[in-house]
Amino acid sequence: MSYSRIGVVTGANKGVGLAIVRQLALQYPKSPLNNGPFLIYLTARDKGRGEAAVKQLEQDSQLKQAKALKADGGLAEIKYHHLDITDESSIKDLAKYLKETHTEGIDFVINNAGIALNGFDSNIVKETLHTNYYNTMLASRTFLPLLKPTGRIVNVASSSGALSKYSDAVRERFLAAKTEDDITAIMRDFASAVEQGREKDAGFPSAAYATSKAGCIGGTKALARAEKEKGGKKLVNACCPGYVNTDMTKGNGTKTPDQGAQTPVLLALHDIGGKTGEFWRDEKVIEW
Repeated sequence: MSYSRIGVVTGANKGVGLAIVRQLALQYPKSPLNNGPFLIYLTARDKGRGEAAVKQLEQDSQLKQAKALKADGGLAEIKYHHLDITDESSIKDLAKYLKETHTEGIDFVINNAGIALNGFDSNIVKETLHTNYYNTMLASRTFLPLLKPTGRIVNVASSSGALSKYSDAVRERFLAAKTEDDITAIMRDFASAVEQGREKDAGFPSAAYATSKAGCIGGTKALARAEKEKGGKKLVNACCPGYVNTDMTKGNGTKTPDQGAQTPVLLALHDIGGKTGEFWRDEKVIEW
């Protein structure tokens, strides 16, 4: 079957990622992007969980009632595909598959996959940065050329990455950064300071997740700038879903996963006035 629109959601077997897939299927028919059949790739690193998530959505009462899925006469079809964001070869394998299968290009990628580990030491920092910064940016760079000329990259970051947590000097470095290399240099300095036990003296918080998400926001802005400078029309944005009640927030969140999915889905499907390189929350651009 041929599809008019194709989207990819990473880390989508539970929580916000799963809700994003559900909301994409629900909102697509009334979105400006609707021009026919819609394929959504739900990706996860565990095949069993990923396939179970697809089955769960196929039986979802909201989707059934809305007749959103192809099996019920709707426009959307959801397929599982393996992706382990921590593994460079897995990112490349998915990119190769997408390029070969959808030669006309895909419409968007929502990079939702990420980790939040307990504790704080140099190993936790390395692992967190590897997933939430380095490989999220690697995925963004790898998938960007596969997008149609007006395609979109949406990186799910967090308001914990706000720059209010840093010294004036570090904050200025983030704001003055022009390239992804500039942001990577800040991430390296953070990891190095943590190893020496002097991250606070260096102007950083003792927080792996928050700093990795600041890197993700900064890297996303740099990628958007590079795309714009070469005359491209692809939109690249970062967003915060809000404080969502999921495993990651240990059930303490104030938003439901479906509420948390609204901003990422807005950035993927709806008219955002051509905005790129921004940081969004609650369906609007906010100050980093």
